[in-house]
Amino acid sequence: MNFRIRQIDHTADGREILRERDVAAAELVIGRAAESDIHLPDLAVEAQHAKLVLGDELRLSVTALGNMGFIHDGAITKAASINCRNGGELRFGSYSITIGSTEDGAALLTIRKADAQDHGGDDKRGFSLAGALPGKRVMAWALALIVLGAFLALPIWSSLHTKRNVVGDKAWSSGPLSVAHKGLGDRCEACHVRPFEAVQDQTCRTCHKAIDDHATPPRMAQARAPLGLGESLLAKTAHQFGKPGAGACTDCHTEHEGAGKMPPPSQQFCADCHGTLDSRLTDTKLGNAADFGTQHPQFRPQIAAHLGSRALRRVSLDNHPKEANGLSFSHQQHLDRLGGVARMFGSLGGKGAMQCSNCHRPTEDGVRFQPVKMERDCESCHSLAYDKVGGTVRTLRHGDVGQMQADLLARDRSVPIVTQRRRPGEFDSGGLYASSFPPPVSGPARIGQALSQNGVCGECHTPVMGRSGMTVQPVTQVSRFMLNGWFDHKPHVQEKCSTCHLADKSQTSADLLLPDVKQCRSCHLGEAARAPKVPSSCAMCHSYHLGVPESPNRRK
Repeated sequence: MNFRIRQIDHTADGREILRERDVAAAELVIGRAAESDIHLPDLAVEAQHAKLVLGDELRLSVTALGNMGFIHDGAITKAASINCRNGGELRFGSYSITIGSTEDGAALLTIRKADAQDHGGDDKRGFSLAGALPGKRVMAWALALIVLGAFLALPIWSSLHTKRNVVGDKAWSSGPLSVAHKGLGDRCEACHVRPFEAVQDQTCRTCHKAIDDHATPPRMAQARAPLGLGESLLAKTAHQFGKPGAGACTDCHTEHEGAGKMPPPSQQFCADCHGTLDSRLTDTKLGNAADFGTQHPQFRPQIAAHLGSRALRRVSLDNHPKEANGLSFSHQQHLDRLGGVARMFGSLGGKGAMQCSNCHRPTEDGVRFQPVKMERDCESCHSLAYDKVGGTVRTLRHGDVGQMQADLLARDRSVPIVTQRRRPGEFDSGGLYASSFPPPVSGPARIGQALSQNGVCGECHTPVMGRSGMTVQPVTQVSRFMLNGWFDHKPHVQEKCSTCHLADKSQTSADLLLPDVKQCRSCHLGEAARAPKVPSSCAMCHSYHLGVPESPNRRK
């Protein structure tokens, strides 16, 4: 044994803690580094500050290892020789090492922090805050009372007596209002009508009067998943303090979450009911839905299922339904780059083959598409011209079969109704619209030709025998197929139409060119999806306040 190291520390109340250890070595390194033989955690101490070498007759040599020296018996030096039997003192930063010897002939090093030697003394108390302030316990209680008075008692008194401009209410706010409620400013009482009571539904309805419930209250209560024992106890306790029950406005619309848009409800808010809906609402026609990526029913759009029927019915895309819209149309023929339509389109000034955007034009907000109109989108190729008087071309009125019949019956000479190109032009012999019928052609014959399968009407419409004679089936254009969901085309403008709508392979207008759930999942998954998938919660496509279901716009 060469050294006995005695470490003295102090507790918070001034009691000493003594630790001793024996080191059998002739040399020791003092430094801030953790691997030093004597570790002194002080920034004033170098990583390896000094080396102690114990020689014969307990002669201790101390040498600085860096540029900084140390204090030996009050003097700064970089080297010292100490007789352990006579004793001495070394200072390294805030630590002091007292040199001595033990009875069994070992060098005794007593280490203590210099400040701790004055613990509880009065020599420094006059220069510290402890000499001017009360004790810590008194200060803690005083500060606690000040906080309670300034941020609890004063706002409560102000709220009960003034009702407006509550003093100190900023300390209670958890964050700024969203954009939707920014106009309320500092008028907290507009929503928080009664102190210490949650915002009530009737308060919300003072402004949102036309809002619709998700369903009737009894059906909502039946559909809601039962609460567990702990949740039920918490709900009852909260209700005693004025918090509204399940399904309250504040369950979904949380305020003071930031100055931007109000955050949408989480997916779990919907899944609590809809995840196992059929187990409680046995008569429901809705499929269970909890996560778009893992549990969501197939889409069920509303379409016209029968020719001439104004009523729409919902069908599942799993059954590959056909739409009875009254049209006779081939997307494939119009999009074929090598077909006759492409050549005609080029002769009219178009570049390449026709594109979807030539006929399908988005609405101003970019959400949906406008209905296709004959005069705007089709007539440049499918002309309704039937006569020319002087320099004026006469055309049939689209959408009015009775007027078409009257116009053809009133004609004084024959003009072809079945042509290779239906575009205004010359009607003389050899011209684009030259008659190929042996004159004279009777009016009823001309009407029959127009309504035939290859006629000017029958080429695109479905002829039918009506009460007053031959006519065509009304056309049904559905502007919104998904009544319980919402789709916005605008965020998808970077995609090609053919990514979701396989129009280039459709040979009949009866094909319902809508993507199914599987196709949407190629990009969209549930709320917890990670890149490159798009996180898609329920609120992205569904609205909670449905109200009366909207009927699709049907245009004839």
